[in-house]
Amino acid sequence: MGQELKGMFTRVLVANRGEIACRVIRTARRLGIATVAVYSDADADALHVAMADEAVRIGPAPARESYLCIERVLEAAERTRCDAIHPGYGFLAENADFARAVGKRHITFIGPPPEAIRAMGSKSEARRRAEAAGVPVLPGFHEDERDPAKIREAAGSIGYPLLLKPSAGGGGKGMKVVEEEKDLPAALESARREAASSFGDDRLILEKYLRDPRHIEVQVFADDHGALLHLFERDCSIQRRYQKIIEEAPAPGLDAAQRRDLGEAALRIVAGVGYRGAGTVEFLFDADRNFYFMEMNTRLQVEHRVTEMVTGQDLVEWQFLVASGAPLPCRQEEITLRGHAIEARIYAEDPRRGFQPASGPLLHLRPPEESTHLRVDLGVRAGEEIRIEYDPLLAKLIVWDRTREAARRRLEKALDEFHLTGVANNLDFLAAVAGSPAYRQERVDTGFIRREEKELFPDRSSAPPRILALAALAVLLRRAEKAADAAARSSDPHSPWHLTDGWRAGGEHARMIELHRAGKDIPIRVQGGPETFRIELGKASVTARGRFVSTGEMVAEIDGHRVASAAVESGRTLIIQSGGQTCRFTRPGGDVGESGAEQSPGTLTAPMPGKVIAIRVAKGEAVAGGKTLIVLEAMKMEQTISAPAAGKIADILCRVGDTVGEGSELLRMDVPEGEAP
Repeated sequence: MGQELKGMFTRVLVANRGEIACRVIRTARRLGIATVAVYSDADADALHVAMADEAVRIGPAPARESYLCIERVLEAAERTRCDAIHPGYGFLAENADFARAVGKRHITFIGPPPEAIRAMGSKSEARRRAEAAGVPVLPGFHEDERDPAKIREAAGSIGYPLLLKPSAGGGGKGMKVVEEEKDLPAALESARREAASSFGDDRLILEKYLRDPRHIEVQVFADDHGALLHLFERDCSIQRRYQKIIEEAPAPGLDAAQRRDLGEAALRIVAGVGYRGAGTVEFLFDADRNFYFMEMNTRLQVEHRVTEMVTGQDLVEWQFLVASGAPLPCRQEEITLRGHAIEARIYAEDPRRGFQPASGPLLHLRPPEESTHLRVDLGVRAGEEIRIEYDPLLAKLIVWDRTREAARRRLEKALDEFHLTGVANNLDFLAAVAGSPAYRQERVDTGFIRREEKELFPDRSSAPPRILALAALAVLLRRAEKAADAAARSSDPHSPWHLTDGWRAGGEHARMIELHRAGKDIPIRVQGGPETFRIELGKASVTARGRFVSTGEMVAEIDGHRVASAAVESGRTLIIQSGGQTCRFTRPGGDVGESGAEQSPGTLTAPMPGKVIAIRVAKGEAVAGGKTLIVLEAMKMEQTISAPAAGKIADILCRVGDTVGEGSELLRMDVPEGEAP
């Protein structure tokens, strides 16, 4: 297929960033196609910029002034003489105006025609097509309505709870569940802001909210020669904030008849619209396995990799092929399922704080080694600063094996081997999901995280002995390195005081290592050296030895058991990552980044870095407990700061438009004695 493509496109501009830009660049490079990256000021040193053959700056950090700015993207393509543009996913990928503007510049848009994007990307039009095709849909309201009274009336007729969704895009951004009529105005306002920020379009739809369904989608593809086919389904049910975090193909528990019916329903919905390229038709399954059409995404999906693993196809290559005018490389009957694949999305976020997006330095990164069973899609590199302006997706880990259970075991092992430290991330949480009994038993739906909360968030206030031993060993090895360096620089290197073998006047010396975690001091007594240490952990003790094999990577032997781990120091902070668990310690000299500063009950601080986009109160105003006070935006999501109790606004310490760091004071309240939570 690569030979067929060669020469069809000479230079492609990738109008995106992060792991999808890197993913497209890799396939283009394999096909002999030159690539041009675009970047904002925040991404000048990003991985996708380094990977491309050329790169063009398109504006400042905010997406509306860079990645969502159609004219700047087109200017970059023309300046670098690109003959095609690949939009990736998100940003402008489902923007019909962008696709049309690309065509007017006589550049090929690697995606559906503008008319198909408008028809199928519009959730209201796609819904009408599903109904016409005889595919069940959920009750909803899909008109471009702005009148609050009419929206309230439509919501009442649908019935609560209902779901608000952006009309112009997916990915869970801007989606809000509205439980009662009183919550509707605020939810509409917030959803519109997030939709505008993510897709440049604030139109919304209302739909009946189905509690804890399964989310199953079908990958479809079409060419300009009349071919329309599907590549089976994916289960994307494990989600937080209505965004997927683990996907798999094929969907567990579907029989051959259900798989056939689902694929045929997806093709009926798309038929007749003049579609071309990749698309995904999404369905919800209720407890009785009845399925309902939800929406169509007129682009490649984040989770397309699991489909590639079970079908043996490169869907980005198919996109290039179809956009060049060539037919699809195979017929429906030639596409077969082989084995099982699972994808885990690795995000910069804190699962134990409501999956809040995180920012900060990526101190150390070492993914597991790729093979025929394992793929890693990276969008970042070590040393990079993870910022608040964009989606917090860092990487994707994809595994394949002959059965689901074998693939699940591979996922557990790969997550254990994936070392990523510095910025908060969800690796520990993903490992907990992969190892949970419910996931092993295929009990998956969109309520999975809430239902399995105790299993997924175990008490980890105390570090396990293995992690403590690794932390102590890391400190000892660093001390040995410094001692060796000092000995090498000594004017008398033969002095016993400069030896690094643990020699002490009077014999063996017991040492103390002081660590701090979760508000507790952890004294650890160590004996021995220079190669083997006896580490006392309370009443127990272990024998440990090890070495650093690279920056941040330590191989240890604990009581004869070989353990690989990440051990990274930043200031007084020591981070140990091993066995699907990450622990952060601080060294003597005070806490750094552990539990935050003490604050009075009436002081409200930023729970994450972000931008202040709304202040809903005034100084001196009396407020009830739960009242929305301030709204922050970070990584295309909104975070509401609410009053912890009834009180009076004493002072407002920020302004709309301010960028604030985690822990920054935003507002002070006077809270009557006894009212503070």
